[in-house]
Amino acid sequence: MEYNTTVNNNLIYTLLTEQKHQIRNGIYGYTQRELAYNSNKIEGSTLTKEHTASLFETGSIYTDTDEVYKAKDIEEMQGHFAMFNAMLNTLSEPLNEQVMKLFHKQLKQCVFEDIANGYNIGEYKARRNYVGDIDTATPDEVEQMMQELLSWYHNADKNLETLALFHARYEKIHPFQDGNGRTGRLILFRECLKYAICPFVLQDEDRPVYLSAIRKAQTIEDMTSLVALMKKGQIRYLEKLDGCLMEAPKEG
Repeated sequence: MEYNTTVNNNLIYTLLTEQKHQIRNGIYGYTQRELAYNSNKIEGSTLTKEHTASLFETGSIYTDTDEVYKAKDIEEMQGHFAMFNAMLNTLSEPLNEQVMKLFHKQLKQCVFEDIANGYNIGEYKARRNYVGDIDTATPDEVEQMMQELLSWYHNADKNLETLALFHARYEKIHPFQDGNGRTGRLILFRECLKYAICPFVLQDEDRPVYLSAIRKAQTIEDMTSLVALMKKGQIRYLEKLDGCLMEAPKEG
């Protein structure tokens, strides 16, 4: 299947239709599970693919073992499902601060641990946070830096190189107290949908390569490794689209 604007329109139409009718065995369900599992796993979630599927389909986790799962992992998995739906429902809007804050709110609004810790939910961070030895933005720098990032992005060509650089800069700003990686990876998927770029899901199995690639992009603006990882994800996702798409109504 060659990826083009027609495929993009059909994919969006299929995702929205299956979401509306709660069809969970098509590309909408597959994408929900893949994004939620891998993006949360990259951040250390203990839930398996089977747990993710069960939560998505039934709202419950069934297990015949004595394993204990963190409430936060379950809350964030369900939050990711809600965030994905919010992404689909705002596709017609340009990427802006309000949209990104909405994503964060959907991801985190039911996470008791974050609420108890006094984290801003659906708003930029109020306290400094650190990611390794990378200097992230201070709370009083975030708003201006995010506005500058969005201004640059809206005037840039929309391709994988631009998305890779946007992602690296977004993660370096680290605008939210927690949940930056997950909101950032969802934004990548969203912008691919909007601009007829084949979407991709970054896999947990590639986590070391992914983290190294982001660091390269942030420190020396070398996007080679990050773009290569995105292309790898595109091939995987494109294979899953074959035979799954509905035909979008012709405009006019």
